[in-house]
Amino acid sequence: MTTHINKLAIFGVGLIGGSVALALKQAAAVGEVVGVGRSRANLEAALKLGIIDRIAASPATAVQGADVVLLAVPVGQMAVLMQAIAPHLGEETLITDAGSTKQDVAALMQQHLAAHLPNCVPGHPIAGAETCGAGAARADLYQDRNVVLTPLPQSDQAAMEKVRALWQACGAKVSEMPSIEHDAIFATVSHLPHLLAYTLVDMIARRDNADTLFSFAASGFRDFTRIAASSPEMWRDIALANREALLSEIAQYQASLEQMRAALAAEDATALEAAFRRAQTARVRWSGG
Repeated sequence: MTTHINKLAIFGVGLIGGSVALALKQAAAVGEVVGVGRSRANLEAALKLGIIDRIAASPATAVQGADVVLLAVPVGQMAVLMQAIAPHLGEETLITDAGSTKQDVAALMQQHLAAHLPNCVPGHPIAGAETCGAGAARADLYQDRNVVLTPLPQSDQAAMEKVRALWQACGAKVSEMPSIEHDAIFATVSHLPHLLAYTLVDMIARRDNADTLFSFAASGFRDFTRIAASSPEMWRDIALANREALLSEIAQYQASLEQMRAALAAEDATALEAAFRRAQTARVRWSGG
């Protein structure tokens, strides 16, 4: 199914939202792109870069006449935005998002967009970087990357196909799953790694000799902690939104770390090497090496 969007309203014209706009423009799949955001300077930059065609005066004017509304903001901002746009949405306007957690977004849609649920399709593009803002956006961000849709019970199949076509026009591979399954998976492979990276960097930063420690950190530290340069506000919201699943993953990680500590304390070279080898094998298999 191909798609053409006459008017796209993007709330949050940063790496994620801005890259959607650029990809759709490159694919000639969108007419006008209207931007909404908290930072006027960022919106002006997006306008100058050709990411958006117009800065909306308000959320209400942004969604009027829009074919698609994309909420690409931290989850903590979504409730207020949904309340603001709900009275102004057209009967055919599609509403989707790009949040990293899905059960909370689904609940917010049920609460604030009750009259528009057939046109609501939550989604999560599995793409990103530690950079943010309109200047970080690029047209190829979603090329061959996964996007997961987590439809509501009320989501109309035609709306699902249109949102799927939007992401496919961006070059993405689109799949579907229930929101509870999505949140459990990404607590393991995304949210926990971010929490660990933030924790390690913060632990070092609070030491008296932090400057010395950082001065000797090299590529291993850089690679492991790269994601700690991501937006603190966004990841605060993600951690809180997926709290239960993330707490479960932290408990499992702590148990595994305790096994490592015990093996090290006991000078159990066999146990250490076995754990390292299992991890190496799994990592190489995952990376296709």
